[in-house]
Amino acid sequence: MQQKQSKKQGKQGEKFTILFPYLIALSSGILMGLTVAPVGVWFLAWLSLAPLWVLVIRSAQRKNLSSSASSAPPASPALLPLSLAWGIGYHGIALSWITGVHPMTWMGVPWLASLAIALFCWIFITLWGAALVASWAIGMRVISRSIHNGFVRVLIGTALWCGLEALWSAGPLWWSSLSYTQSPHNLIILHLGQLSGPSAVTAAIVAVNGLIAEALVNRRGAEYTEEKIKFFSALSASGRFVYLSTAAALFITLHLIGFSLYSRPLAQPPETALKVGIIQGNVPNEIKLYPEGFRRAIQGYTTGYLKLANQSVDAVLTPEGALPFFQDAIIRSSMVAAVREKGVVAWIGGFYKQGSSYTNSLFTVAGDGEIKSRYGKAKMVPIGEYVPFESILGGIVSRLSPLDEHQVPGSSNQVFDTPFGRAIVGICYESAFSGQFRRQAAAGGQFILSPSNDAHYSAAMPSQHHAQDIMRAIETDRWAVRATNTGYSAFVNPHGKTVWISGHNTYEVHAETIYRRQTQTLYVRWGDWLTLLLLGAGTLAWLIPKAD
Repeated sequence: MQQKQSKKQGKQGEKFTILFPYLIALSSGILMGLTVAPVGVWFLAWLSLAPLWVLVIRSAQRKNLSSSASSAPPASPALLPLSLAWGIGYHGIALSWITGVHPMTWMGVPWLASLAIALFCWIFITLWGAALVASWAIGMRVISRSIHNGFVRVLIGTALWCGLEALWSAGPLWWSSLSYTQSPHNLIILHLGQLSGPSAVTAAIVAVNGLIAEALVNRRGAEYTEEKIKFFSALSASGRFVYLSTAAALFITLHLIGFSLYSRPLAQPPETALKVGIIQGNVPNEIKLYPEGFRRAIQGYTTGYLKLANQSVDAVLTPEGALPFFQDAIIRSSMVAAVREKGVVAWIGGFYKQGSSYTNSLFTVAGDGEIKSRYGKAKMVPIGEYVPFESILGGIVSRLSPLDEHQVPGSSNQVFDTPFGRAIVGICYESAFSGQFRRQAAAGGQFILSPSNDAHYSAAMPSQHHAQDIMRAIETDRWAVRATNTGYSAFVNPHGKTVWISGHNTYEVHAETIYRRQTQTLYVRWGDWLTLLLLGAGTLAWLIPKAD
């Protein structure tokens, strides 16, 4: 009886031993997920990647042993499930707000079908993010077969992660870069974005985690390699200290660099001042496209505009799709009539019709009531605003389109001229694409306008959206004005400080003075040069030992 119990306990212990690495990977991924807004435990980002790094390198080392040792090495956890577990933990937690699209019964989608769509979107985008992590892990295993120097592995691992983020962000589906784990709380490190965009922050996080991991990898090396292969011998205590002290020195140095950029005084000449008002209409999506929603939108935005005009603002910004009509109906609206009466410029979110298609747009309506410029949203939300593989899937999800016509993206090289100079525009989802803002800043954009509508989701989503806009303001060294339908609307200065922020699910009208700027950060001038430099240096570091 005792023998049976012992065997049973032994099997349970073996199962736990097998599952333990996956639990470690999943748990550390979840910890990374807690770093983003609204939880914002940002400092965990500097530690939460290290466990996965250790597991990946140990897995590669055991793989090497299995092909060179005469006796079987300890069982190695499967690399793909390990990396996917970490990626699912991170992206699943960080992007859990996606489920807020349910229920979509107001759009005519049945309750169960709505739940299925919400879960599919969450699972798909989580796995898409996890695929990046899995690609990195596979790459690290490949390089670990020939690279046994921890510092070189840190260089290559950092380059690989930054390269993969650049690749993913070039596609249509992007949001959760490691860099946004530091926003909005760690403004000092976010100033590295002025040097090379979000990749500079991502590289800092990955490198520090890698150095910590390499100390742990070498600390445990002797457990499995004793007298089997020389390059797997454990580092001495002083060797481990080198990795940890380098990690600490890098962390401190990078924050000092960020602090030096953060501490620069903002030049704000009076002649560059611009008093801007925002209107947060708080029109629920459930009624937005119905007569009651139209009535509330016209009344709320007209009333808000008149109130702000009486406060002597220079311009008024409304959210994405504030007036959910085509341009002709917008011109005939009571709000534009108020513009003609008061003569204050209004930036109005609406739709621009192009034949049988339309573009989600922001219009500049001048004091004479005429449209002087337009920006069309270039980065559209997959499924939500357009249907990938429309010939196959169009009939299935056609109800997700708010209008009978098909939404199309705006041009990728637009500029948005206003009576106050050129502006940078990012409509809602575009806030995640730093390149959109960099290009417009390089083309002469002097301030950021960010009209958005996050009404489908809980407060977690607009918190992250605000965090994205903070990063864009810092990277381009521009003031940002954020007007949303239901929150959080805000004014952000070029150092990422939130001067004012609205409540959530509230109707609000507010005005602040911003300043037009023509500076150009290194990132605006040169783009993401750091990723290219890291990839080049990493490639050389990988190839040189092979040449020997």
